[in-house]
Amino acid sequence: MSIAVIKSRALAGMQAPEVSVEVHLANGLPAFAMVGLADTEVKEARDRVRAAITNAGFELPARRITVNLAPADLPKESGRFDLPIAIGILAASGQIPSAGLEQFEFAGELSLTGELRPIRGALAMTYAMQRSAGGLARGFILPQANADEAALVAGAAIYPASTLLQVCAHFRASIEHGFTLSRHAAHALPLPPAIPDFADVKGQLHAKRAMEVAAAGRHSVLLVGPPGAGKTMLATRFAGLLPLMTDDEALEAAAVQSLISGFSVDGWKVRPFRAPHHTSSGAALVGGGSVPRPGEISLAHCGVLFLDELPEFDRRVLEVLREPLESGRVTIARATRHADFPARFQLIAAMNPCPCGYLGHPLNRCRCTPDQVLRYQSRISGPLLDRIDMQIEVGPVPPDVLQADANGEPSEAIAARVAAAFRRQVERQGKANQQLSPREIDRFCRPDSGGQSVLREAMRQLHWSARAYHRVLRVARTVADLDGDKHVGAPHVSEAIQLRRALRQI
Repeated sequence: MSIAVIKSRALAGMQAPEVSVEVHLANGLPAFAMVGLADTEVKEARDRVRAAITNAGFELPARRITVNLAPADLPKESGRFDLPIAIGILAASGQIPSAGLEQFEFAGELSLTGELRPIRGALAMTYAMQRSAGGLARGFILPQANADEAALVAGAAIYPASTLLQVCAHFRASIEHGFTLSRHAAHALPLPPAIPDFADVKGQLHAKRAMEVAAAGRHSVLLVGPPGAGKTMLATRFAGLLPLMTDDEALEAAAVQSLISGFSVDGWKVRPFRAPHHTSSGAALVGGGSVPRPGEISLAHCGVLFLDELPEFDRRVLEVLREPLESGRVTIARATRHADFPARFQLIAAMNPCPCGYLGHPLNRCRCTPDQVLRYQSRISGPLLDRIDMQIEVGPVPPDVLQADANGEPSEAIAARVAAAFRRQVERQGKANQQLSPREIDRFCRPDSGGQSVLREAMRQLHWSARAYHRVLRVARTVADLDGDKHVGAPHVSEAIQLRRALRQI
């Protein structure tokens, strides 16, 4: 047989479309042609495959070899097509039997010695294979180093291999009764790493309450306070308050991280916590590249994005957060391709009230002029600030509180209340309060007459936008859920208003 068709997968953002690797051997002068919109990394597979086949004890056919990667209009990149190309050549030349190849998908980068090296996006490819299988899932043959990662997809038939020779022996076993690949059994998952406890934070009762409300309703938070007030301590402990990830959330978050080879099995069902430096570019946050890859906001999907020293970020960089905060997705457009990535993260931002950091401090005197304060705070645009649900002032901790022996309430106790409030939201509307649409807000978050009066007066005095109005109602609904109340009353609305304080001015 002079032709063979091998199944594999490409990566296009979060999608992993199926690719048919078609290998044809024809008479003529020896040549190796590759077609199908292959990137440079894929075209270089010719040399890797040639050496790997020879060093594995096989022969590269002295014929005209044509490899077609279909569909032709789908860009292909990286070295994951080395293994399917090599298998296709060996099957087309009759060196391994072609029977049974259609029951498997292949992915793996080959070394010159024939060893299989780990690839990027193994989990995303396995996840896509299972979703598109329709109950007829194929086996997936891939490098040994990616086996634990791919096996996280429930029901996936993973067959890891260390070398090209092992893969070939698997298909020759029916004739020679030799070595065969074994289906990979998922290992017991390790215990998740410990997250710092809220009990370490002394004082700051108002800020702790705000973080509890934010965790219960998935609300974004801006912490404003002087240096050393505990803003970073609160943010780094926030993930310990969030409910456990569902299987779907864990798979989706892990699949995004696998696209940059940044996923470890140790992080399974651990909510991501990303804290990019303030010198990060817009592409680093939102993602980019000629071959689009996810940025920090997508790597924080289903987790926390912590932006410390918020005004120190370039203003144009911060503006890229506006659309993802609303939609929970980001689309990266390039001349030849588009890529969609999920980006439903929880934003926790921290900043000082002024350049010196001591505006409004009860002990230290602020040295900034009103113009300096205004310029500093204006680095955060009004539209972005309007999209942050809660804006909290974090004051300095008195010395007597710091010296007290008693610790604060532990994360476990707060997380129990958060989980109970979140269950109420799921039972009522099937989603977190932060994700409610305007129509759903009118249905589930409408306050009683007292609450409406309080909110109307706040809107009049603080000149809030319609977006701020809806965000206050969402927060008020979360406060009511934490209190176990079915209806939103004036106390809930009042607390939600207090949790959206404006930046202090001179």
